[in-house]
Amino acid sequence: MAVAEESHFGRAAARLGTAQPPLSQRIQRLERELGVRLFERNSRQVTITKGGMLLLDEARELLARAEALMATSRRIRDGDAGLLRAALPPDIAGETVAEILADFRRRHADVELELHELSTSEQLARFASHDLDVGLIHHPCDVTGLGLGPVLRRELGVLLPRDAPAAALGEVPLSALADHDLILFPRANAPALHDDLLTTCARNGYTPAAIRHGQGPSFIRGLIRSAGSVAFRPRETRSADGAVDAPADDPEIVWRPLAGAPLALRSSVAWPQGRSDAAVTAFADATTHAMWKTAAVTTDLPSRPVHLRPAAEYYL
Repeated sequence: MAVAEESHFGRAAARLGTAQPPLSQRIQRLERELGVRLFERNSRQVTITKGGMLLLDEARELLARAEALMATSRRIRDGDAGLLRAALPPDIAGETVAEILADFRRRHADVELELHELSTSEQLARFASHDLDVGLIHHPCDVTGLGLGPVLRRELGVLLPRDAPAAALGEVPLSALADHDLILFPRANAPALHDDLLTTCARNGYTPAAIRHGQGPSFIRGLIRSAGSVAFRPRETRSADGAVDAPADDPEIVWRPLAGAPLALRSSVAWPQGRSDAAVTAFADATTHAMWKTAAVTTDLPSRPVHLRPAAEYYL
């Protein structure tokens, strides 16, 4: 194209930042490959042939498409375009999910977000198989090889039948739940967290006679109504002025905070180390912002003495 536009090998070579002989050799090689003579040459000038003119427009189009392809590749490499595979755990409220999606679209409209509902264990497995780019995981878990965002703490309260004696209390000691079975997520979803919650319950005087596994809000409420079980659940919403609100009560079910705040969910946005880009950062920022806005998150340490366990990155 440069030779056609300059009609002179020397000027075209100078424009391309190369020497004339290599450029002449490349043109001759191209003519042999195409089987078409592109230029007529004499000692004074270079003239494009009729065949060269017919191919010139297609050459311009191919060059433009190649440049567009390279630009798109750079945007995908930098995380400004393409597909982001992300995951959230099943306990995240719908309001929080909606806030994350809206915030991410504002930050990266050109990135397609493929969002999955996955437990912590499922997310760790997909990180290992390179099938997930970023997710929100619960601590404690094995975070080897992962980059982590800030730890987000959600205090757990208890959902219990309205007619249960403990429902009359402003704050419920764990020991007051002794007559109730416990509804808890399946251990396979987050084994260390599952065991940590039960251990803390036992230390505070609550060892449930039976553990019933459940995750969906409707299923959990059904068990509470029909079987008199209880379930741990975080506060979920903040009012417009930033104050923390309790979740709306069911006619037959109430939510109460636990005395002494012995239980909490601690979560972080996680991604494979060395694979962060602009899209991963945007999802991490959107998730952290949404959690602060809708899920009553704190970074305050619990009032009881705590000790950091460096290997697991959670507080005991």
